[in-house]
Amino acid sequence: MTTPYRAPVRDQRFVLHDVLNIAQYGDLPGFADADADTVDAILEEGAKFCEGVLAPISKVGDEEGCTRDADGNVKTPTGWKDAFKQMSEGGWTALSSDPEYGGQGLPHVLNLAFNEMVSSANMAFGMYPGLTLGAAAALATGGTDEQKALYLPKMISCQWGGTMNLTEPHCGTDLGLLRTKAVPQADGSYKITGQKIWISSGEHDMAENIIHLVLARIEGAPEGVKGISLFVVPKFIPDADGNPGTRNAAKCGGLEHKMGIHGNATCVMDYDEATGWLVGDENKGLKIMFIMMNEARLGVGLQGYALAEAAYQQSLGFAKDRLQGRSLTGPKNQDGPADPIIVHPDVRRMLMDQKSFVEAARCFALWTALQGDLEEKASDPAMREKAGDYMALLTPIVKGYLTGKGYDMVSSGLQIHGGSGFTEEWGASQLLRDARITLIYEGTNGIQALDLVGRKLAMNGMRPITTFFAELDAFVAEGGNDETQPFVQAVADTKAKLKQATDWLMNNALNNFDHAGAGSHDYLSLFGLTSLTYMWAKMAKVASAKIAAGETDPIYANKLTTGRYFLDRWVPEAAMHLAKVEAGADSMMALEADAF
Repeated sequence: MTTPYRAPVRDQRFVLHDVLNIAQYGDLPGFADADADTVDAILEEGAKFCEGVLAPISKVGDEEGCTRDADGNVKTPTGWKDAFKQMSEGGWTALSSDPEYGGQGLPHVLNLAFNEMVSSANMAFGMYPGLTLGAAAALATGGTDEQKALYLPKMISCQWGGTMNLTEPHCGTDLGLLRTKAVPQADGSYKITGQKIWISSGEHDMAENIIHLVLARIEGAPEGVKGISLFVVPKFIPDADGNPGTRNAAKCGGLEHKMGIHGNATCVMDYDEATGWLVGDENKGLKIMFIMMNEARLGVGLQGYALAEAAYQQSLGFAKDRLQGRSLTGPKNQDGPADPIIVHPDVRRMLMDQKSFVEAARCFALWTALQGDLEEKASDPAMREKAGDYMALLTPIVKGYLTGKGYDMVSSGLQIHGGSGFTEEWGASQLLRDARITLIYEGTNGIQALDLVGRKLAMNGMRPITTFFAELDAFVAEGGNDETQPFVQAVADTKAKLKQATDWLMNNALNNFDHAGAGSHDYLSLFGLTSLTYMWAKMAKVASAKIAAGETDPIYANKLTTGRYFLDRWVPEAAMHLAKVEAGADSMMALEADAF
């Protein structure tokens, strides 16, 4: 029997209150309303919603999927429409949105904690509101006042849905090749014609309208990415009162049959002279769309560790119940025919990998989300600049590292289940199938690595990474006690290797760009490992101080024990990643294509 999902509220509280100490930002907009009691109440109620409403319909969504009729209308799985309504009416989609348009204005870091629960409980479901709010963020930045007033209130509440339309059959990452065209009309609107593929949430029955953000090229615009504009194309054109009116010529032409996330409608969208309106300036659409893309990339990184959390819970429940063999050091279940498999070191290895990764990844994701709040709300310009630098630098790491390692942890979950995991009954296979897309969409992890090495390292004269290195150096200089000094030393060691890898790329990649491409995956992995080591060191210092102050909650001692495993079993990988970066591209590129 599958272990029911339980939201990790206690661990989230540890990160938000003890490690990040978000109460210190109480003078900033939104944080004043996020006192400890309010935060805890939101987490507790959010947990009830995700555990009681979303988790039970996850398997239903996987088994039923979405269905499309002859007219292009899409029906979502049983129970999903009601759950979506509950989510909207409960205000869960509006937690951190602008109060001017019906949002609650709470910190993004708190919203991310709630969204972790959503993704763990039912990832495919969470994509519907997630994409809607990403589209709303893009409109909030690039839209006119009229567009904001018309669309944002209903998108923030998820009365209306939202999408992003980038990919076409002949072009994915290389958006400069897109062919969707926009023809200006006398009334200021445009006629949009073209086909988009892999459009998540492109058509469904849960919202009364769906607002598509579509990249297209205005007739006569420059070729390549310099000629791309962004348009808002509603499924139903709003009438004079702002309600859904005439059906637009935007239609779901087909549903993709996918490996996972079956409950999310992934659509082929056909636009046949559909009516749309320009968002922002002509030929500047890609810049606005990247606002949505960056939000989505952080959300996908969250999905990576959220599914690892769900897999860990399933694995742990199975490992405690499944009887198989005897402990190598003597029977532990004296009255039973065999011991539970949790006694076996190799099972412990996989469980500890899952646990030590998830707890550090959660801390890293929430810490990064806090930077987004500070970039937007801090009164100190220097603090805003630093936070903005961190958001740019760390986004590809959150997306790439947390999904790559998160998938490995989900795979370990299936392995712990053994043959049972390879069947559909236990749920481990669904998690594995769902998790696989996180390494691909919103820019493959290879693209994230190239973005990190090719753009983010050198941006602003290398100011972001120089600032990050300085923060790690300052942390190391503070030192630690006997219990925490090994964590501090691990930060010093991984940072030194990351700095060495950075210097190698700076000295070699400019002479041969293939060196950057060949080392980018391991460089991102080394950066991610360094970041999680830093998170473990921060958590260890807090836990040690709490114990010294007389706190008896077992979470603190367990943090230190779990963190020591991370030091022993994860940190040594830093040397491997450095060696691979410094190996360069020569042997990788030496074989002629015909020889493969």
